[in-house]
Amino acid sequence: MTGEHSSKQYDLDLETIRSKVLLMGGLVESHFHDAMACFRSGNAEQAGAVIESDLEVNRLEVALDDMCSHLIVKRQPAANDLRTVMATGKVITDLERIGDESTKIARITRDAAVNRRSAAMFNGYDTVRVLAGGVAEMLHDALDAFARLDQARAAQLIARDAIVDDDFRSIMRNLITFMMEDPSTISTSLEAMWVAKAIERIGDHAKNIAEHTIYIVEGKDIRHTDYAASRQEPQT
Repeated sequence: MTGEHSSKQYDLDLETIRSKVLLMGGLVESHFHDAMACFRSGNAEQAGAVIESDLEVNRLEVALDDMCSHLIVKRQPAANDLRTVMATGKVITDLERIGDESTKIARITRDAAVNRRSAAMFNGYDTVRVLAGGVAEMLHDALDAFARLDQARAAQLIARDAIVDDDFRSIMRNLITFMMEDPSTISTSLEAMWVAKAIERIGDHAKNIAEHTIYIVEGKDIRHTDYAASRQEPQT
């Protein structure tokens, strides 16, 4: 009976952590959406609100890290349970870093608005709009796959990261061409470059969350591997 009670309490503690992680994920997703909205509008006040909201993301990271540490010490999970806790801790770190990247976008917006380049900034938004949309979908799907522990959806998401990388490289080439052909676009083009890089990094973190999900479900650390190819290998 003691062992059964302990197991139920562990499940309850872990579910509490998972719920708070998903809450953090929803906050980070909104954070990214708001950062892109203020980049589009050039609204310095809205950008400031996005920057301030990162404090709540950081607070959640600290609280969740503490909860994971206490769970390990108190419940001493082993095997699959320990794997779940450790992978969840990594998801928390990726979410915090997504919040940091969104904050970078907001800071770029605020600084550009102070320098009164908001009119040119709309063109910068157009340059990264498709990339941002694709990464926003990746982030949403990564959080959904984690919530459902859906390794199939996570695997599909990982494959989409290559498209994001291709789009990012295309944006870099186009912006370099703009700056070479018209030096007056250098400032706004650099801003768009920094934003594009932040978006691409958010895509990387969404991919990481998908990889952590697969690790929880399958027990496979697929980082730095061709996961799709490995799934197609014949079983012996």
